[in-house]
Amino acid sequence: MDIRIQQTYLPHTDPDAAIAFYRDVLGFEVRNDVGYEGMRWITVGPVGQPVGIVLYPPEATPGLTDDERRTITEMMAKGTYASINLATPDLDATFAKIEATNAEVVQEPTDQPYGVRDCAFRDPAGNMVRIAQAG
Repeated sequence: MDIRIQQTYLPHTDPDAAIAFYRDVLGFEVRNDVGYEGMRWITVGPVGQPVGIVLYPPEATPGLTDDERRTITEMMAKGTYASINLATPDLDATFAKIEATNAEVVQEPTDQPYGVRDCAFRDPAGNMVRIAQAG
């Protein structure tokens, strides 16, 4: 079987802040920016890699009740709704570069007890962005 990850989804609350973080802070390219009825879906991804991250407006999710939307908004604000794990060949240099942009640091580079060295930031919507030292 030949299956690969094409896209993954992360919610955003401010499309311009999301683009600034993923393009300007992480160095991803913006591949698509589609608006519909006042909302925007933005696809970003690492240069030269086929996988994309679709930054989507969570309020556009069909079938959600007002209570569910409120819960999602609260979870996003706490950074517990969505996350993504990335990897880099030089964690310390990557951390320093991202930290210099005043991105919200959640965890400095740390050797985890489960064998990974990683750090963590929050994107403008509160999503957890973990970056591990590539092996």
